[in-house]
Order: sequence, then C-alpha cells, then structure tokens
Amino acid sequence: MTELLEGLVIAHLGKALAVEAGGRIITCHTRRRLETAAVGDRVLWEKLSEDQGRVVEILPRRSVLMRPTRNGGERPVAANIDRIFVVFAVEPPCDFLLIDQYLAVCENKNIDALLVFNKIDLFEPEHHRETAGELETYQALGYPLLRVSATAGIGMTELQQNLRNHTSMLAGQSGVGKSSLTNALIPGQQLKTNSVSATTRHGRHTTTAATLYHLPCGGDLIDSPGVAVFGLAGLTERQLGHGYREFQPLIEQCRFNDCRHVQDKGCAVRAAVEAGRISKHRYRRFLKLREKMDLSG
Repeated sequence: MTELLEGLVIAHLGKALAVEAGGRIITCHTRRRLETAAVGDRVLWEKLSEDQGRVVEILPRRSVLMRPTRNGGERPVAANIDRIFVVFAVEPPCDFLLIDQYLAVCENKNIDALLVFNKIDLFEPEHHRETAGELETYQALGYPLLRVSATAGIGMTELQQNLRNHTSMLAGQSGVGKSSLTNALIPGQQLKTNSVSATTRHGRHTTTAATLYHLPCGGDLIDSPGVAVFGLAGLTERQLGHGYREFQPLIEQCRFNDCRHVQDKGCAVRAAVEAGRISKHRYRRFLKLREKMDLSG
C-alpha cells in the first residue's frame, strides 16, 4: 500500500499544485475527480518520484473562500484562513459597500475580520468626517481597527502581532496599498515566488492567483493579487442579513421567519434602523448588496 503523506498547498502551478511537505516543495497533480484544491489546503499525497507526487485527498477545511466563475459556478480561492485584514485608505476614497461585503462574507465563513486603515499619515479627521463616522460605527460593532502606513512604517509592529500564529489574507480595493503592505511584511516576496517555480523545476509553470508565504513574524499570509474581490458567491439572502453583525440579535424578533428586512411587516431590523439603533448608512448598503445578489443570481 502506498504511503500517504500530509502536505500544505502553497501555490497553483498551472494545473499542478506546489505542495510543501517536510521542508520541501513537491509538484503534485491531483487524482481524477478530486474537488479543486485551494491554497491553504492541507492534503494527503503519495510520492511518485523524488520531486513529483499526486494529491489523493483534501483534508477537512475550517474555512474556505469562494469566487464566482464565468460559467456561473464558483471555485475556492483560499482555505483554512483564520483572519481577513480588510485594507482601505482615504486615497482612493473608501468603498464602504465593498468593506461591508467583505465583512458579511467573514461573518458567514467562520473567519475573523480586522480593518486596516492604510496611509494613515494622509488622514485628517476634520477633512474626512464621513470616514471617521463610519469607522466609529465599525468599532462599536466590535471590529478591530489598525491604523498603519506601509510607506511611513506606522503601526506595522501591531499589524505583525495580529498576523502572528494565524493564516491570514489581505483584501481591499485596488490602490489601497495591499502590495506595499505585503512587501513590507514579506521582504523579497517576488524572489520567494520565483523560487517556488524554480524549486519545482518546471519552468513552464508559473504561480497564479494565490501563494502562501510564511511570515518572518510568525503565521502565514496568503497573497492573492489576482483576486481583488471574493464576491458574495455562495451566500443566500438570509446569510447576507446574518452578515450584518448588528442584525443578528434582531433577526429572530422579526414577525416572519422569511423576513427580507426590506418592506416586510413587523421587521425588527427596520424598526431598529428607524429608531437610530442601527446605522442608516449600513442598512442602505445592505439593501444595495441585496440588489447586487439579485442581479448576480
């Protein structure tokens, strides 16, 4: 009987996988009909040669992020993530709808969400009052807020402390500085990416979509530059409501079990909005995301 070894998927190499095991990187193909493996997956594989193997089983995941595919399906982006750091800045202007989308996914995927306010050296509260107000709302809901500047070196120690001993991912709109933060956290990142391809000795393979790096400060970071948005793929309308943390204690108080929190009679969520106990801005964004789901599904 072939011995099965445990490994960690750290990158996709074309149709193959880069699997880390015993301090080495092995190029592995997957057994037919096996579900798609994601970066961050723990897998069982069998050795075919010194640097070649075959993945035969994906071990149970504690979390998985999905993204929509062109044919209307979905595929995993990354697995076994503990924390998502939602990165935003004053430039480009904060996209709070996107932030709420990320937070809603995290609430439903057993993933902790932390907010990272990058380029904090450019922030002037008196000139960015709307942003300051929204941040107060998030903090009141219990979302940690880290104020950092990758270029000025502000807050990076606190960021590293929050990354330690976790598998994490940075998410955010284009231009907020995710690459700058990644480069600061992983010196020589590009060299490491190239070394993955070199180690597997397959020049025709290049890493795509996502790569897992071991952080010098401890912990792992899955860098996924090609996936700016992991959408609402896989979330139901009910789960979207659950994704708004302030709605959660009220949902069971709604008159109807299938309450959509729109114009429904006896909706406890809408009553809380009207009473000022829930942010009207957040509630309006919930309605927009609902419409977005309807359009996509």
